[in-house]
This record gives sequence, structure tokens and C-alpha cells, in this order.
Amino acid sequence: MASPQQVKDYLASWLQLGKPIRVGLQQEPYSVQRVVQGDRYSPEFESLWQYIQGSESGDCCLEGVAPTVAELLTDQWEITDCARCQMPISLPVAGIALPECPCHDLSNWPNYELPQPRKPVDSTQHLRAIYQRLTHTSSN
Repeated sequence: MASPQQVKDYLASWLQLGKPIRVGLQQEPYSVQRVVQGDRYSPEFESLWQYIQGSESGDCCLEGVAPTVAELLTDQWEITDCARCQMPISLPVAGIALPECPCHDLSNWPNYELPQPRKPVDSTQHLRAIYQRLTHTSSN
């Protein structure tokens, strides 16, 4: 089962590549200009995530991808990495998976010369962990 954080990170990764999300009955798919802002997700993405989780949003899914966000949050789906492009993909827990990664309709992906989408990083915590590893190593 995919956790809400895994589904959020899944959507954030694909939105960073320009993959739009279909939100409810809206005619036009929705894109987020800036997904990550420093050590957290942008207010625009957080607002979209809160709306998607609400009951008034209707069915929401990445464009060209079958499972909705609500379905991904059930125990019928899991999030794993694509063997081809290393991006997160949704797979059914049981049954036969569709062979298409969400990148199947992105002409510019995978592109190994560009950095992959990322999750927000808390630099202070990351540097603290490096410091602790270094001090632990030097004391041995």
C-alpha cells in the first residue's frame, strides 16, 4: 500500500517534469510552476495536494495514467521505481500491471543529462547527519 507521503512525492516528481494532472471535471489539466521551494514543497503544490485529498475535488490523476489519487491511497496500489527511467510509478498490488510508465508520452524523458526531479531536502538536518557520521568515524 502506498502511503500518502509516497503518493504526494509521486505526484511532485511527475509535476516537476511537466506532466499535468487532471483535477476533477476541469477541462484543462493543471500544472504547477514550482513544486519544490528550498527545503519544502511550494505553497502552490501544497495547496493542490490539499485540494486533491478533499472530497470536492472529484477524480484526480496524472494525465495519461489510469489510477486516480484516491485509488493510489487504497491498499490496492503501491508506488515503486520504474526500471526504465527510475521515476516513481504506480503498480497494482494484485493483477496485471499496464506496461506504460507515466513518461510514455513525454518526448524528453528519460533524459539522463538532466537532473532528476527531487524531494525537498532539509539542509540543516542533512548537514547534521554528515557531521555526526564524521565525528563518529574520527572517534573510532
